[in-house]
Amino acid sequence: MSPQSRAIFYSARRALAHHATGGNVLILATLLALIVANIPGLNTLYNDFWSQEMRLQVGDFNIFSHAGHPMTVLQFINDALMAIFFFNIGLEIKREILVGELSSFRQALLPIVAAVGGMVVPVGLFFILAHGSDYTDGAAIPMATDIAFSLGVIAMLGARVPLSLKIFLTTLAVVDDIGGIIVIALFYSGHIEVTYLLYAAIGLAVLVAGGSLLKIQSKMFYFIIGGVVWFLVLNSGIHPTIAGVLVALCVPATPVYAPGKYIKEIWRNIKNFTEDDDIDMHARTILSHEQMDWLKQIESASDRVISPLQDMEDQLHPLVDYLIIPLFAFANAGIYLLDINPATIVSGISLAIIIGLVVGKFAGILLFSWITVKLGLAPMPENADWKMLSAISMLGGIGFTVSLFIADLTFGDGGAEAAVMLSDAKLGIVVGSLISGLGGYFLLRMFLPVRRDVSGA
Repeated sequence: MSPQSRAIFYSARRALAHHATGGNVLILATLLALIVANIPGLNTLYNDFWSQEMRLQVGDFNIFSHAGHPMTVLQFINDALMAIFFFNIGLEIKREILVGELSSFRQALLPIVAAVGGMVVPVGLFFILAHGSDYTDGAAIPMATDIAFSLGVIAMLGARVPLSLKIFLTTLAVVDDIGGIIVIALFYSGHIEVTYLLYAAIGLAVLVAGGSLLKIQSKMFYFIIGGVVWFLVLNSGIHPTIAGVLVALCVPATPVYAPGKYIKEIWRNIKNFTEDDDIDMHARTILSHEQMDWLKQIESASDRVISPLQDMEDQLHPLVDYLIIPLFAFANAGIYLLDINPATIVSGISLAIIIGLVVGKFAGILLFSWITVKLGLAPMPENADWKMLSAISMLGGIGFTVSLFIADLTFGDGGAEAAVMLSDAKLGIVVGSLISGLGGYFLLRMFLPVRRDVSGA
C-alpha cells in the first residue's frame, strides 16, 4: 500500500468512526424533540425556551448580538454553534483535499460526480413540483446528505459493507457539504455591510499570515481571531457559518516537527532517565525539577508533531457529534404533529422535499455514477456492484441536518405563512430522510453478502 493510499485509508477510518457513533446521538435527539414538541404543556416550555435572549456582555457591547439586537437561544444555536459545525466541516474538507479521498482526482471523481447528480436532480425535481407556488425558494433543501445519519445506518450492518462503499458515501457527503456551503454563501446573504466585511477580510489575512509566514501553531490564536472574524461576518450580512469554513481553511496543516525530528527529540530526553532514577522512583512520588523538564519537553514535542488542523479536528469531533449537532436537532426538529392534516405529507412543500430526497437523490447519485463508470472515467468501488451502489444512493437521501438548516434559513425569519411552510418543510425532511434511511438499510441487507467481508472491516 502506497503512503498516499495509507493516508486515505486512515482518513476514511477516522471519519467513519466519528460520524457513525455520532449518528446514534443525533437519532435520539430527534426522537426526543418530536416527543417533547407533542406533549401538551411541555411543548409550550419547549417553544418558549428557544425565543429567550442570549447575552455575553461587556458594558453595552453584547457579543451575541446581530444588527444591534440580542440573539435568541435558537439563533445562537443556528448562527454561532453551527458556525463551529461548519468550521469542523472546513477542517475535514481541507484534510480530505490534502491527504484524503479528494487528494487523488481519479479516486475522488466518482463520488464527486455522484454528489453533483445528487444535488442537481433533487433541486430540478423540486422546481418542477414547486412551479408557480410560493415555496420555490426552498429548492436547496433536498440537496444535502447527512453524513452522521447515513454512516450510522451503514454501521448497523458492520463489516458486511465494503470499505470502498463507506469511503464513497463519506466523500459524497463531504462534496455535498461543499455544495451546501456555496449555496448558503450565494443565496442566504442579506444586505451587505462592506465595512464589517473588510474588517473580516483583515482578520482572515492575519490568520493566513500567522499560519504561513509566522508559523504560529497555537490553537488559541486561531480560535480567538476566528471568533472575531465570525462576529464581523455575522454583522456583515453574510451568513456567519461561512466564517467557520473560511477560518478553517486558514488553519495550517503542517506540524513544527517532522516525525523523524520528533523521535530524536523524545530519544534525547528519555536518555536522561537512568536506571538509578527508576530505582529511586520507588522510594518517592515527586519528580525532580530536571525530570519534570524532560517530560515537559517530550510533551511539547508531541504537540508539535501534530498539525493544528489535525489537532483541532480531533478535539472538535466529540463536541460537534455529541453536543452541537444533537442540540441543533433537538431545537429544530420539534414538529407539532397532533393538528397536522395527513394530506400535508402528499402535497405542497412536504411532498416536493420528500420526492427530492427519496427519488431525486437516489436517481441523481445512481445515474451520474453509472454514466461516469460506463464512460470509463472512474472505476466502480472495490468489491461493490450496482445493486450495492443503488442502496448507497438511497442512503444519500438522508438529508437531515443541513436540510433543516437550509429550511430554517429559507423560512425561519418570515411571518405566519412562512412559519407554516417551515413546519411543513421540516415534516418533509423527517419523512423523506426516514424513507431513505429505511429503504437504504433494507436494500443493503438484501444486496450485501451474508458472510463477513474483511475488506469492509
